[in-house]
Amino acid sequence: MKILVFTEKPFAAAAVKAIENAINAAGADLELVERGTREDLLKAVETADGLIVRSDKIDAEVMDHAKNLKVIVRAGAGYDNIDLAAATAHGICVMNTPGQNSNAVAELVFGMVIMMCRNQYNGTSGSELKEKTLGIYAFGQVGRNVARIAKGFGMKVSALDVFVKDEVIEAEGVRPLHAPEELFSENQYVSLHIPATPQTRGSIGYDLVMKMPKNGVLINTARKEVIDEEGLIKALREREDIRYVSDIKPDRADEFEKEFAARVFFTPKKMGAQTAEANFNAGVAAAEQSIAYLRDGWNKYQVNK
Repeated sequence: MKILVFTEKPFAAAAVKAIENAINAAGADLELVERGTREDLLKAVETADGLIVRSDKIDAEVMDHAKNLKVIVRAGAGYDNIDLAAATAHGICVMNTPGQNSNAVAELVFGMVIMMCRNQYNGTSGSELKEKTLGIYAFGQVGRNVARIAKGFGMKVSALDVFVKDEVIEAEGVRPLHAPEELFSENQYVSLHIPATPQTRGSIGYDLVMKMPKNGVLINTARKEVIDEEGLIKALREREDIRYVSDIKPDRADEFEKEFAARVFFTPKKMGAQTAEANFNAGVAAAEQSIAYLRDGWNKYQVNK
């Protein structure tokens, strides 16, 4: 039994060692390919029973080369880099590792929020978060960690998630909302955690952003695809008080930064999960889940059918 770990963005050395220990303890073999090319992936996957990836693109061509492949585990929560339909057609189980990166992403949200409410530390007077309103769009593991931290700042927190019951949101001390229009109109800060789906792609644009209260800040640690960039640019032009921060560079990043300067901020690459702890936790979870599926058929976090 061979498990291939293929990553363009390598795991930390401690994570690699823990992954190797977990796989070897199960009597399986590890093949590690870091910073590999597409050709490296197609060759290595030919004899793999399990595949662990991060943000690497895994499509039908990869699966066509993987005659023995039974499970793919995305070390992280998002899995839009994997062709789920192709995986199902090939009889491959796809899982993610929910919750392993959630605190890291939530902390980054507030790193960017504080930077913006203090005017990127430019020496001018900023504002505090206490008593300000925060709306969380999607109340999964990341959203719940964002709520936990926000309450520590003394913020008033609400959340929108059509898949989570009101009583579950209320149990976290958060007010449930039921429409995007509510979320944006009632909160100065809105933090996005929705996946990129046919329903959400391009869904955050002019109309919603224009509903934000004065000095609104939109935070995106989800996916760039959920933003209607043309609509957001139009809103930023018409509302000089609105700001946008993201750990995903938009396609039109140069245009955003040139025109709106200190009102926008983007990290150089997607950095929500870029902590030593999240890297370790997600890698080990991916290894354990791969082994559990190959050995026992365990598929709790399967995301394709």
